[in-house]
Parts: sequence; C-alpha cells; structure tokens
Amino acid sequence: MSEPICPLCDRPIPDGNGSLHHLIPKLKGGKGGPTVLLHQICHKEIHATLTEAELARDYSTVAALRAHPRLAKFLAWVGKRPPGFRSKVPGRRRMR
Repeated sequence: MSEPICPLCDRPIPDGNGSLHHLIPKLKGGKGGPTVLLHQICHKEIHATLTEAELARDYSTVAALRAHPRLAKFLAWVGKRPPGFRSKVPGRRRMR
C-alpha cells in the first residue's frame, strides 16, 4: 500500500508522521466535521500561523490554507525537504 499524500505540501506522509487536521476547528463547531491527514510539521505551521477563529472563518479548505502568504512560503520551503523531515516550527507565532 502506498503512503498517503499531504494535501498541503504534496509529499508522501511516512508512518508516524501524519496528523489529523479539522478543517473547521472543533472549538468552532467542527467536531465531527471534515478532516485531512497532514504531515505533523505542516499541521503545526497552520496552528502557529492562524487562530482558531481565522481557521473557522477564512481558512476551512485546503485551497484557502495553501493561498495564505505565510503558509505558501512555508510550503515552498518544506516541499524541498524529505517526506519524513521534522523540525521545530520556524518563525514566531501569529505575527500581527
């Protein structure tokens, strides 16, 4: 069986590197709603960049997440890394 593909960075997700992301945060009514399997590093970057309210209001699709300027820059960077790459989330949280 082939490895799942991260819908954000388009890299394969090796065993143990996946993390389930609720497209609408559970705290904002997304419990039981749609989820996507992402790399842990991609998932962490989403939550380091956007608040739960921003995710629920403006970023509840993979396409919207990919279009966010900071996430787009991150995805270009992480896309050059091997599928099992792990790192601390670069940059500061939620720069305003």
